[in-house]
Amino acid sequence: MSVGEFDLIARWFTRPARRAVLGVGDDCALLLPAPGMQLAISSDMLVEGRHFLPTVPPERLGHKALAVNLSDLAACGARPVAFTLALSMPRVDEAFVEGFARGMWALADAQGVDLVGGDTTAGPLNICITVIGEVPAGQALLRSGAHSGDELWVSGALGDARLALEAFRNHVTLGAEPFAQVRAAMECPQPRVALGQALRDIATSAIDLSDGLLGDLAHVLERSGVGADVELARLPHSEVLAAQPEAMRHECLLAGGDDYELLFTAPAAAQDAVRAAGRATATRVTKIGRIVERGGVTVLDTHGRPLDCSAYGAFDHFRS
Repeated sequence: MSVGEFDLIARWFTRPARRAVLGVGDDCALLLPAPGMQLAISSDMLVEGRHFLPTVPPERLGHKALAVNLSDLAACGARPVAFTLALSMPRVDEAFVEGFARGMWALADAQGVDLVGGDTTAGPLNICITVIGEVPAGQALLRSGAHSGDELWVSGALGDARLALEAFRNHVTLGAEPFAQVRAAMECPQPRVALGQALRDIATSAIDLSDGLLGDLAHVLERSGVGADVELARLPHSEVLAAQPEAMRHECLLAGGDDYELLFTAPAAAQDAVRAAGRATATRVTKIGRIVERGGVTVLDTHGRPLDCSAYGAFDHFRS
């Protein structure tokens, strides 16, 4: 007996709401923000062949679909509350749906977030999640708050997800263990939700890194009306990436995309507070440069000389 749309929803995507007033099962979900809170809302779509490869295990795909959305909440310093899921797929493959749901629920449980609605339909494999979070009024981290003299920071390590993509494209050759490491970075990003909340009273601006360091940094600089100096030697990366030729390292670090780390600015006097936030959330944080008055980004090489970065642009779905 085939599984229908409503059977699919009931079997894999319905749970009692824990924080929402009303979850799955009605025309609308109902949410009640806590007093003094603002809602933070973001959507991301994942399309097969564009955002993920057909070889990705469904459990990892379920994780990533939710993780990339939670990463947006992290960049605003918001606490996740609920999410909706719109899922299109050619047919109901029970093994795929079970694995996808398992990965999604594992991350949802870890973050204490409710699935409160959405839609399912037949069509090309396409996943769209909308997340809802809450943040104290006036305390959301924005892209527009960077000031000249601020220091520039990043969480985690950069470049492994792009290196994995290059390995899938057969542009680089990696051993089994290094490939497994960078593939995990690509397929199982860890949203820095706790760090984002810890930075609310410290950081002056923030963004999550989805389209590459230089491209995403440019969004902050444009909104804030400032520039930045980035020290190439300070960019945190894995030993696997360190073993690659210089050109590949630079490409992955500066324009890699899919890192889903937080890039943020903070006053120089807040350096100890930033490091304390990293320790409190068990998250590596690295100072990689500073904000300056002049516009644009200057990347300084290991000798302090400007690096030609004209080839590194932000990822654009309609130009890439």
